Amino acid sequence: MAVAGVGKRLELGGEERLELERIVRAASSEVRMVERARIVLCAAEGLTAATIAERVGCAERTAKKWRGRFAEAGIEGLDDAPRPGPPLRHGPETRALLIAKACTRPPDTPERARQERWTYEQLGEAVGMSGSQAHVILSRAEIKPHLTEYWIMSDFSQPEFEQRCAEICGLYVDPPENVLVVSIDEKTGIQAKAPTKPDSPPGAGRPARREHEYTRNGTQCLFAALKVHHGDVLAMPSKTRNRFDLIRFLDHLDSEIPVVEGQQIVAISDNLSTRGTQEVQDWLKAHPRWSFQFTPTHASWLNQVEIFFSILWRRLLKHGSFTSERDLAEQMLAYVETYNQTANPFKWTYAGKVLEA
Repeated sequence: MAVAGVGKRLELGGEERLELERIVRAASSEVRMVERARIVLCAAEGLTAATIAERVGCAERTAKKWRGRFAEAGIEGLDDAPRPGPPLRHGPETRALLIAKACTRPPDTPERARQERWTYEQLGEAVGMSGSQAHVILSRAEIKPHLTEYWIMSDFSQPEFEQRCAEICGLYVDPPENVLVVSIDEKTGIQAKAPTKPDSPPGAGRPARREHEYTRNGTQCLFAALKVHHGDVLAMPSKTRNRFDLIRFLDHLDSEIPVVEGQQIVAISDNLSTRGTQEVQDWLKAHPRWSFQFTPTHASWLNQVEIFFSILWRRLLKHGSFTSERDLAEQMLAYVETYNQTANPFKWTYAGKVLEA
């Protein structure tokens, strides 16, 4: 004799039950997946479709459908079946033509203006479809005509690259006796920006807010020298960064770094044109304890002061508000002074060998 409310029992494995219970409990689960998981768990108790529908709050045919889908395919059967969708509006020939055009340079306009990149609207019009359709087709083909990826030729292929890298890394890791190694560079175009309205402080469940519009209060450059084996930084703000500014900075460094008998100072620097000017060469002749060690072309990552500039950007400049160029310069110097109180040398691990893929 059949018992009311009792149907054919689904057999669940231990892992299947745990996964279904996880879906039911998880706050991130979709409502439809929670419903389907509850249907299967009720079916595992041996309840009829009508009883399951009443308990879960769904139609009886829904309970039958997902109980049967689970019996056939397990948990994967609870996912929505793929829908066939409407027929393709554009055949393979049109799609191939679109992709081929997207991989070419666009022609000049009728007014003979050069075009560097296609727009999706232009590509769609060229093959007879909308710009949005062209966007979808090209995205599926992983073609992005609106993007340009830049590259730059470095000295990796040059025979002296590895030697120059090794020389700089040797100064970092094992400098000669009685040699002070400093890493110098300039951070240019630092904007003194300030929002047009005061910031709103954060609150419970609400981040700090800043007015989108801002005023431009000028720009500054920052000359900086990192004492590689001590960690502290010497800095000088400047409106410009020409050869005379560099000499002013070198004078500043020479006055701040005590003279030690027999000590040489090696300044690691990039190949900026100001380094090779006659005025700078004359300065080096007048200050024999100083010399430059240049990084290879396009290898500024070998210059450790760039790490400090990255810290300065994250900690001060990125979210800072500066009312004037003077305010910006004072804040940068104040940050350098604060930084030096706890500064430590960077742990340099690159050994000077050419990286291999």
